Amino acid sequence: MKRSLAVVVAAAALLVSACGSAEDLSGSNQQAASGEVVVGSADFTENKILAEIYAGALKNAGAKVTVKSGIGARELVVKALQDKSLGVVPEYTGNLLNYFDKTNATTTSEDVYTALKSKTPSGLSVLEKSAAEDKDVLVVTKATADSGVKSVADLASKPDFVLGAAGEWAQRWQAKIKEVYGVTFKEIKTTDAGGPVTVDALKGGTAQVVNLYTTSSDIKANDFVELSDPKNLYPAQNIVPLFRSDALDDKGKAALNKVSSALTTEKLAELVKRVDVDKETIANVAADFLSTEKI
Repeated sequence: MKRSLAVVVAAAALLVSACGSAEDLSGSNQQAASGEVVVGSADFTENKILAEIYAGALKNAGAKVTVKSGIGARELVVKALQDKSLGVVPEYTGNLLNYFDKTNATTTSEDVYTALKSKTPSGLSVLEKSAAEDKDVLVVTKATADSGVKSVADLASKPDFVLGAAGEWAQRWQAKIKEVYGVTFKEIKTTDAGGPVTVDALKGGTAQVVNLYTTSSDIKANDFVELSDPKNLYPAQNIVPLFRSDALDDKGKAALNKVSSALTTEKLAELVKRVDVDKETIANVAADFLSTEKI
């Protein structure tokens, strides 16, 4: 869903550098200058923040670094790594594994990461995964949680509930949630991918449960409650650096592993809030994180 980096129109496949200029690297094979590490990002706030954090950590480790934001589709990201237009990007374990292996059925954090390391193609590698995740999560109001709905399993006794989610949710998850948890819904209402329409549906009562993401600032802001997912309906989506195998030296790898060690889902959600809600700049938020974590 949001973190799948789905295919976008060609015009959206521009890589926008940190200074604001645009370069179309989708087929130009514009290789990075010798010794330079180019950090790429997808085109949403969280990924841009992570790219700036990676870039700052690499600079602090002595690397010469350029940031190119707003790449778009995952296939463009991978191609840019392989043609040496990019050196490293922040990724998500579950979606990246499914990109490399369409038959994958693993869901737990360790199983997904282990499988990802074995399925990453030659010439590319992943570093240590972070505890931080940006994954799908089913969410209810505090009142609903207080009534006894605290797990996805509890929804099995609520067939009158309406679910609010992006249009593709039913195709991807309706059969699986019934198989895994025995859950059915009175209606699956099409909203948006974790955005204001989804939030308003839960707040307004037109949906009793909605699909959001674990780093969404709307969860804390509205006192929503995430439902536990003990049977791993949704696969793990730990933050992980994906890099071209020859792009980083040992100091660079150590620096990015230190970033991964310092990140948590809660910290990442707060960083996103500071940009999207508090309107701080991505550069300042990333620099503050690096300073606070002493990276």
